[in-house]
Amino acid sequence: MTGRVRVLLVTPAVGAELREARFGDDAPLDGAGSRQARAVAGGLPRSDRQARAESRRCRETAQALGLAAADAVPALGDLDAGRWRGRSLAEVAGAEPAAVAEWLADPEAAPHGGESVAALVARVGGWLASCAEGRLLAVAEPAAVRAAVVYAVGLPPQVFWRLDVPPLTLTELTGGAGRWNLRCGRPLGAGPPEPWT
Repeated sequence: MTGRVRVLLVTPAVGAELREARFGDDAPLDGAGSRQARAVAGGLPRSDRQARAESRRCRETAQALGLAAADAVPALGDLDAGRWRGRSLAEVAGAEPAAVAEWLADPEAAPHGGESVAALVARVGGWLASCAEGRLLAVAEPAAVRAAVVYAVGLPPQVFWRLDVPPLTLTELTGGAGRWNLRCGRPLGAGPPEPWT
């Protein structure tokens, strides 16, 4: 990162996966989620550049928000849940309680064969550190937003699961010279506060 950068992270609208607490399976938004995204589209902060995760729900949210031309950025994607993909947390916890407990307690664990929380934080942190000067608005998976906060504020990775990132909220990271400031969880369309220079 060089100069001052402002990264504005928007979480996608709700769909069946989020409602059912399912590990990402690239499902579309539902009708309610699409309507909610369109309803707050006018409340987006200004930006110099736009990006989005590659998932269908982030792509559809970006389109509903009027950001159809946003660049697809793999680093903003969901945590890779490996063989748990498409299954609900309740289903996996019932079948593999020890594996879920390990995964939730140890940021280095990946009993599903996918990505650990620590690896996700490193992936998103690498992207965040590479952001160019200016204002970047990005539709990112909730897990990527959590990871960005953990990385930027220097939190221990164990805090990852304690961060709640609701749909269609804005998390702002403003940085320069390796130091980040955080403003989190503002609902889109809620109006000010804009001025952070």
